Amino acid sequence: MSEKEVLKQADRESQLTHLPHWRYMLGSLRTAFKCSSSAVALELFVEIGALAQEANHHPDVDWRYDTLFVTLVSHDVGGVSLRDTQLAGKISDLAQEHGAQANLNLARTVEIAIDTDDREQIADTWRAALGYKEQADGSLTDPYGRGPAIWFQNTETPNANRFHLDISVPHSHHVDILDGLKEAGARLNYADAPSFTVATDPQGNRLCICTEAGRTD
Repeated sequence: MSEKEVLKQADRESQLTHLPHWRYMLGSLRTAFKCSSSAVALELFVEIGALAQEANHHPDVDWRYDTLFVTLVSHDVGGVSLRDTQLAGKISDLAQEHGAQANLNLARTVEIAIDTDDREQIADTWRAALGYKEQADGSLTDPYGRGPAIWFQNTETPNANRFHLDISVPHSHHVDILDGLKEAGARLNYADAPSFTVATDPQGNRLCICTEAGRTD
């Protein structure tokens, strides 16, 4: 298994059994580490940066007060590789040394989904407006990882409300989120669960809670 090739699903899942702080979501490894203070979070941030320089492999790290959100993916090969799983393990070791706790309930990502029966007719408008790049699956993503991705949901019968959010969460934590939605009055459609569960709010607006379970590369 080469360090510079995308891990097959079985190999990736095998690697993740040794990485309890991480989850695979939307083609990358993700986690969030909560520290005892902003100062500790900054120290951990700096040490992750040094580790990345040493490995010549650089994660995306978002520092928010006492919490670091970390994303790992090998952009040059288009997915998660051994470089990512190896660096993830080292980052987890650093986090433990600093007393940081992984909070996977915070490891959520958001895509804006647009129902359309003609993706090609509208995709360039959104790409030009946002400065995004087109991916192999036809989605548009922010090259700097700041804004939510745009996903075009191909359908012959677009919903009257063409926009909805796809919210990806770790499968290990999705039940609590669905329970919270039910308590908030949302209607849930489990037809495609656990890959995604469609939630409709009391006014008819939809969103999807997506997980890595039930999906294949």
